Amino acid sequence: MCGRYVSTRSPRELAPLFHVSDPPPEETLAPSWNVAPTDDVWAVLERAPRDSADSADVLRELRSLRWGLVPSWAKDVKVGSRMINARVETVHEKPAYRRAFTRRRCLLPADGFYEWEQIKDPGTGKPRKQPYFIHPEDDQLMALAGLYEYWRDPAVEHDDDPDAWLLTCTIITTEATDAAGRVHPRMPLALTPDHYDAWLDPAHQDPVELRALLGQPAGGRLDARPVSTLVNSVRNNNPHLVEKVGG
Repeated sequence: MCGRYVSTRSPRELAPLFHVSDPPPEETLAPSWNVAPTDDVWAVLERAPRDSADSADVLRELRSLRWGLVPSWAKDVKVGSRMINARVETVHEKPAYRRAFTRRRCLLPADGFYEWEQIKDPGTGKPRKQPYFIHPEDDQLMALAGLYEYWRDPAVEHDDDPDAWLLTCTIITTEATDAAGRVHPRMPLALTPDHYDAWLDPAHQDPVELRALLGQPAGGRLDARPVSTLVNSVRNNNPHLVEKVGG
């Protein structure tokens, strides 16, 4: 799975990488070295304006979404905390994800992600979980494959009230390989820049073709370094969390 990641680039940095013409204000979201479920995160997506009658008239946007997908039919937003990841093997079939996989796909910019390995503590001899920061060897940005969904809050009366709609997202995962596979059996999927357009296009709806766009983050060229257990607490959030610890 992918339960924590790092996202520190600003809208000004992200916009040219994803060809977003009108990025949001810099202060919309702060850089995060410890992105956790239910946090607001940056997402790149394409959608038609609400007042547009032409389905081909889509805009590419950089938006903040809440991590943890809430299906449109969900009775309670709390379900989102259990839906932070969607397995690539079944994402096109599961009721919670299949409609979004067809029509509402996004990219989640990330510097890297965290995973935990069960090890024996050399001091106590007891088992403990060692966190690792996994990232591209060249420190390039990762574009994690995601889905997004709209949820209508029944407690809000009018559709045009900004509080009436909640936008949430999930990260698609696969079997881990390379450095990530030595730490944890699952990892997030990513896209290369040449596949951004096809993945984001809501008119592109063939499940087989869509799954063919997904690949290993950084083409499998990942580095995994042990980091401090301070990352275990969501209250800790600073650049020191990604620094290597130990020998």
